[in-house]
Amino acid sequence: MNTVNTLLAAIQGTGRDERRGGYTRPVYSSAELDLREWFTAEAQQRGLGVEQDRNGILWAWWDMPDDGRPRVQARRGALVTGSHLDSVPGGGAFDGPLGVASALAAVDVLQTREKEGSLQRNRALAVAVFPEEEGSRFGVACLGSRLLAGAIEPARALSLRDAEGNTFADVARANGLNPDLMGRDEATLATIGDFVELHVEQGRGLNTKEFTDHAGRGPAVAVAGSILGHGRWRFSISGQGNHAGTTLMADRADPMVAAAQLVLAVRKTAAAKVDARATIGRLEPLPGGTNVIASSVDLWMDVRHPDDAVTAALVESIHGQSQKIAAMEGCTVRLTEESYSGTVHFDPALQRSLERSTARTVPRAPVLATGAGHDAGVLAASVPTGMLFVRNPSGISHSPEEYVEDDDAQLGVDALVDALQDLL
Repeated sequence: MNTVNTLLAAIQGTGRDERRGGYTRPVYSSAELDLREWFTAEAQQRGLGVEQDRNGILWAWWDMPDDGRPRVQARRGALVTGSHLDSVPGGGAFDGPLGVASALAAVDVLQTREKEGSLQRNRALAVAVFPEEEGSRFGVACLGSRLLAGAIEPARALSLRDAEGNTFADVARANGLNPDLMGRDEATLATIGDFVELHVEQGRGLNTKEFTDHAGRGPAVAVAGSILGHGRWRFSISGQGNHAGTTLMADRADPMVAAAQLVLAVRKTAAAKVDARATIGRLEPLPGGTNVIASSVDLWMDVRHPDDAVTAALVESIHGQSQKIAAMEGCTVRLTEESYSGTVHFDPALQRSLERSTARTVPRAPVLATGAGHDAGVLAASVPTGMLFVRNPSGISHSPEEYVEDDDAQLGVDALVDALQDLL
């Protein structure tokens, strides 16, 4: 039986980013494909049947004993856990893989308990791996679960392009998928009775004074209550490309100057609103030469807030400011919404079940809201979903500094085992 820490150690060399630090594992890259092979091999060692659905999601099935029913019927209403294996550029070791490795470790315990007679299952269990959760290659987060749930139109998803100009349709086809079959999958959704995702906590919620003990240590595990509404928008600022040495400062229509002012405006606007978060995390000038005044600049903005109306108002305010900023520099600007997910409140009955089971492992497990998006949040509109968070002592995520202590990782598995056993 492998521990979660042993499983994570086996993939610690996959996708290391020597330039950024941490890991870079975009969907369908060699690193992510290696991780999918690792997952498949680990699942098969446990006797799980691994399948890839038409949207590229991997499913490792621990089926019920054969009772003569068609497999599709026997799987209906199954309990599902899992997460993702792709990463942001230069991301941490735990965002995604912790949930997958913990699910495999939990299966080990549950299979042992079934053999010993202390677990009596009445439903199938599956471990799922969702592709392009981070959106780091094609720009839309949780793309696999969005396709499954019908939260994105297939035509739009298939037309997305990566930095090299490859369409998602072409990349999917090269990896054994049929683009014509991608989209909402009612049959697969019907197999999910409940979905429980374990994930590293991506903030300081478990380390706040409200929850820490006399030694300043927070509980190892929390239950998710909600996910803040969040989305991604692209500003495209157009100016006049020109020579950096011959063009006088007064004669310029420089979109980079407008972009710089917009970055500051985004920060100021979000800082003035309680609980708001807004970030420009990516900027691409065209043509991108050192001695060239850019002809255009694209900026990608991430905005989050618990109240969807506030999120919309923030975006509208920033858009208005961007138009004034661009005009002052002799430029124009266009805003495009690339993705949006409203605030998600997890299934109340499933949340209560997770609270009861988690209390056996972590007596002080709190219920937390999170500002990070997850596949569980996308699927919540179609099936009952819930989440467990494992403490991150640094409070830092999407960074090489993301961290989970070995003991906390094991406590996360223990909590997941109890949660799954209660639901099985």
